[in-house]
Amino acid sequence: MERSIIHVDMDAFFASVEQRDHPELRGRPVMVGGGRARGVVAAASYEARQFGVRSAMPGRTARRLCPHGVFVRARFERYREVSAAVFGVFHELTDQVEGLSLDEAFLDVSQAVRQGRSLESIGRGLKFRISQDLGLSASVGMAHNKLLAKLASDYDKPDGLVLVPRDGVHRFLDPLPVRRLWGVGPKTTEKLHDAGIFTAGQLRKTAADVLVELFGVSGPELASRAAGIDERPVKPRRKRRSVSQETTFSDDLTELDQLLPVIRDQARSVADTLREKNLHARTVILKLRSSSFSTLTRSQTLDGYTREAALIEQTAIELLMAWQDWHPEFAIRLIGVGVSGLVSQPDDSSWLTTG
Repeated sequence: MERSIIHVDMDAFFASVEQRDHPELRGRPVMVGGGRARGVVAAASYEARQFGVRSAMPGRTARRLCPHGVFVRARFERYREVSAAVFGVFHELTDQVEGLSLDEAFLDVSQAVRQGRSLESIGRGLKFRISQDLGLSASVGMAHNKLLAKLASDYDKPDGLVLVPRDGVHRFLDPLPVRRLWGVGPKTTEKLHDAGIFTAGQLRKTAADVLVELFGVSGPELASRAAGIDERPVKPRRKRRSVSQETTFSDDLTELDQLLPVIRDQARSVADTLREKNLHARTVILKLRSSSFSTLTRSQTLDGYTREAALIEQTAIELLMAWQDWHPEFAIRLIGVGVSGLVSQPDDSSWLTTG
């Protein structure tokens, strides 16, 4: 049975929330985060993107590119609150919602289409609700599968509304650069370019034996994506794989006593999230980034499951101490504590406490 899928991608979500909440920022280049000496931009408004500012860019680079831009402090609790309102709009339309992040989701609206509504009218109505009720803009892509819906939402950002009809798949896909396809990263793109394959249309028409020679058994799968084939269903409950908390320091920390209180606070935050989501964790993860920007992680799998802050803190500190034994002199610019191996309800025998 044919599906009707919508992909919604909120436009510059964090920055748009700031511009909505603070009207004086509207129309101005806004960078969320990155204001501190060693800060990193978490999001940039479209006005800032015109100057080349992008998320994950060092704040000092963003300031050089956009000296008249406005840096605002990130308010992640506020973004989660607004995200919940956005997803509330989604769930009014269908219970088949697969959240990918705070600002992005797939919706399966097949039932509404079978009842007589057109896919385009549903997508247009969704955009209108988000705009009128929440004062935000979203780019909406619509198609009969997730791959095409995702590409469609990205096709005309910001504030886009793009439908890919079944009889227009090749017309839509063929001109797109191969790098736009799901699963085609920089290395695969480079290899395709070396073989003279630059567009999805060229990839779709490439002989299977050539693709097998280039990429092995995964070669024909690339051609399938270029043809717009995707059978993945919308999964309403994506399993959360990890919970973490990170802190970037304005100055490098070189003393163990400086790191321990940070780990304590992060462990508490992680434990609070586990309780809020009714989850329990099996593995504790410590993340460290040095002043030279090299990043390493260390992890410890516990004998059972926990969501106790004290045990998460204790395990993270043990990981830090074991690392510090081999690195007596260090300069740390970022530290993070996380957990993985999550379940909603472990067996009673698998519970762990401190001690």
